Amino acid sequence: MNVPLRSSTRSTPRRCFRRRLLSRIWLVPVIALGLYRVPVRAQDAVVLVGSGSSVPAPLYARWTQEYGKHNPHIQMRYLPVGTSEGIKQISHGVGDFGAGEAQLADKERKEEGLIELPVVLIGIVPIYNLPEIHQELRLSGEVLAEIFLGEIKNWNAAPIAKLNPEIALPNLTIQVVNRPAGKGSNFVFSEFLSKTSAKFRAQVGTSPSPKWPVGVPAERSGDMADKVKNTPGSIGYVEYQYAVKGNISQVAVLNPAGKFVRASAEGITEACKAVEEPRWNGFSASLTNAPGADSFPITSFTWIYLRTKSTDSPRTAALIDLLNWIYTDGQQFAVQEGYSELPPQLLTAVRKKAKELQ
Repeated sequence: MNVPLRSSTRSTPRRCFRRRLLSRIWLVPVIALGLYRVPVRAQDAVVLVGSGSSVPAPLYARWTQEYGKHNPHIQMRYLPVGTSEGIKQISHGVGDFGAGEAQLADKERKEEGLIELPVVLIGIVPIYNLPEIHQELRLSGEVLAEIFLGEIKNWNAAPIAKLNPEIALPNLTIQVVNRPAGKGSNFVFSEFLSKTSAKFRAQVGTSPSPKWPVGVPAERSGDMADKVKNTPGSIGYVEYQYAVKGNISQVAVLNPAGKFVRASAEGITEACKAVEEPRWNGFSASLTNAPGADSFPITSFTWIYLRTKSTDSPRTAALIDLLNWIYTDGQQFAVQEGYSELPPQLLTAVRKKAKELQ
């Protein structure tokens, strides 16, 4: 008597399904690792991979599109993982460049062979949501520090009212929104607060990962803009173009000349000029709280972090081609995306420095 082998007809589809499932599971990490493999080539195109801050993420997205049109043999990918993570990855040899708003530490320059070059100018803007207030809100660095330390808790508190005597401020609790650890906007904002408030400098200090005593975090720049825009009574800080595109109210901030200044392309550029003139070689300079009547006081470079040495000549050549484009045609797209381009004198100096990479 022949007994049919029932298992053969049923187990075969199961085994095939299992194989397909396992192949897909193994494919996920392969794809992820593929983003960082060196060299990375797609149809004879070199793919340069960068990672870092979400502050310039819209700009890098635009550059990815436009540079691809300029040179189809070199492609660019950018991952917004935060400034600190971007520095960590490039220092560990992952990817081709990092990006962010924190100056490199001496160890990262000397021992890990990194360099930072400015790519555009940015402004970190205090933003707020007070639906009934239509006049310009004015705040000093000292008052902003008190708010982000949690010591000023209401919008009609005396220090705020003193700077805004013409505004009927509401008796409303201030909802502080900040950024989590590792963010470039944290570095710039905390540096400004540290320069203008001894108390903030002593209790928190300048850091991409400040230990905020109050507030709820917003993971990315876009999240910050959305959270403040949708939370009455809130205050936060975000790069200028996010505030403009989101139509979010911006604070006029007191600068060292005693003038309350709202962020603008002109005010951001004035801050850079005040620090950089006449030598135009401070590639890692701090631009916060810069002198000048029209300077916006929370201005910074956003930097690209690079290795100074490479053993992969084709990739180095591709990276230098990208940098040459960023510092020539690429600047016009920065302006179109709402960032401020580098002044011509500084642009010339940075372009020269970029060509020295090996």
